Amino acid sequence: MAIQIIKANDYEELSVLACKKITEIINQNPTAVLGLATGSTPVGLYKQLIQSYKKNDLSFTDVRTVNLDEYIGISKSHKNSYHTFMKNMLFSHINIIESNTHIPDGTAVNLEMEGFRYEDLIQVLGGIDLQILGIGHNGHIGFNEPGTSFHERTHIVELTDSTRTANARFFKSLDEVPKQAITMGIGTILNSKEILLLASGDSKAEAVKRLLTGEVSIDFPASALKNHPSVTLIADKDALSLV
Repeated sequence: MAIQIIKANDYEELSVLACKKITEIINQNPTAVLGLATGSTPVGLYKQLIQSYKKNDLSFTDVRTVNLDEYIGISKSHKNSYHTFMKNMLFSHINIIESNTHIPDGTAVNLEMEGFRYEDLIQVLGGIDLQILGIGHNGHIGFNEPGTSFHERTHIVELTDSTRTANARFFKSLDEVPKQAITMGIGTILNSKEILLLASGDSKAEAVKRLLTGEVSIDFPASALKNHPSVTLIADKDALSLV
């Protein structure tokens, strides 16, 4: 199944188009389960969702959310945890019920069991209706780095040097960046009913080109999305500049 491509002129338009997609999902199904991502790419989308809520165009009262991943070894209240990121960027500004928001627990005593718990939770919720993703320079989705099996479920990962270096700007030093994370697996992501992939900027152009024109291979995790029946890529012209 071919990936549907929606071209945006710039990051602002990308964020507006992504918000429109999510608004349609929630209006059709007020109890939708949204898979959420962190990082810089979805920040504009979250700002648009907040604006839509404040204009009474959107209600999150019955929406459920599951996040892709979390660092291991830092508390939920840590300023760089993804729990804190989601609160600051979205949850604190909309009418979502806190108990309806779910993020893996990177401080769980038994991290392997936490992976099983998270998988069970997603099943109990009825599965993910729409999973939002960004794409890494090396094609990683969530924290699934090259070489990850396409069948992998929520699991513990050793963060690569390149990923830790990319995230070091949020910490005082590289030494403070966690070395592990817990992430939904590629198999978990592929079980979502729909997938919305966002890509912005010329720094993502090479990855987008490889996704759209390259082979399906575990060497490029995002290529697994070609095996999914309903993937929409919203990318700005810079990210699409090589295709």
